[in-house]
Amino acid sequence: QVQLVESGGGVVQPGGSLKLSCRTSNSIFSTYAMGWFRQAPGKQRELVAWITTRDATNYVPAFKGRFTISRDNAKNTVYLQMNSLKPDDTAVYYCNVPGRAIPWGQGTQVTVSS
Repeated sequence: QVQLVESGGGVVQPGGSLKLSCRTSNSIFSTYAMGWFRQAPGKQRELVAWITTRDATNYVPAFKGRFTISRDNAKNTVYLQMNSLKPDDTAVYYCNVPGRAIPWGQGTQVTVSS
């Protein structure tokens, strides 16, 4: 069974930074683009950014400039560097393959609060 394991969340003050990590199997990581999603309380899960196997990055416009997605092929890991965090960024962050029905991981909680 494919697993997606997210980590790196926490509590941060507004304006702070966090770097999230997501590790998965080589069969998934080497084949598909990887994306970061988030789900804020009371809201639907939304796509944040994705990165192809050739390292082409794409961002939902609302997140471009503050968030940076990257991947480490040797570690089967995708990262999300988040800067200038705002309280509205509070959410559970998940990684997954955009457009594929891969079971979601547990996510990692990000809380932006003073």
